[in-house]
Amino acid sequence: MLELSNVSVTLGETLALRDISLRADERRIGIVGRNGSGKTTLARIIAGLQAPDTGSARIDGRDMARDRKAALRSVGILFQNPDHQIIFPTVSEEIAFGLTQLGQSKPDAAAQTAAILAQFGKAHWADAPTHGLSQGQKQLVCLMAVLAMRPRLILLDEPFSGLDIPTRMQLSRAFDQAEARLIQITHDPGSVRDYERIIWIDDGTLRADGPPGAVLPAFEAQMRDWGGCDDLSDLAG
Repeated sequence: MLELSNVSVTLGETLALRDISLRADERRIGIVGRNGSGKTTLARIIAGLQAPDTGSARIDGRDMARDRKAALRSVGILFQNPDHQIIFPTVSEEIAFGLTQLGQSKPDAAAQTAAILAQFGKAHWADAPTHGLSQGQKQLVCLMAVLAMRPRLILLDEPFSGLDIPTRMQLSRAFDQAEARLIQITHDPGSVRDYERIIWIDDGTLRADGPPGAVLPAFEAQMRDWGGCDDLSDLAG
């Protein structure tokens, strides 16, 4: 169970999130909004990477910002740009790092790394240099690293940004196979149309929350209205 209680965050002079409260336990949740609406800040709060100025984010009753060990075990996150996430020179080192952070011995982490690579048919990637991979391949490495840690919840922050259609389809299949609950942060309604629940964040506030059929048509209509404006300053958010 994810519980957000009166979450507010100020970044510089901007109120990025204001008084967000919700409870969620669906298996697939989409969080939509235009660029700059507060989606990524919300993802960081949920994952415990950032503490809210007021309020709390809890998973199964544990405060993610205050209990970092619980956060590591409970939540995995895929950032929009895998280059901001990958820190090790080879694929196997990148995947094994999170496992050792959870307390696994190096032999156990190596065995689990080999298992997740084999599961995805990528055993031959073990010693591959991460810098030589394509963006889609790097994103898959990040996903395997997260899945190897077996979190109960995975946050996907614009995971398809900049990827071509075949790579998007391949990653989508990998996401579909994940046993963990998924929360996908996106501005693309098409990627979450089949999800169970959609949360629309607009200007740091909770504008709508419900099934896709109830939320996405209104969201898309609003995006078209904004897109039809000739004043580009209105699109600066």
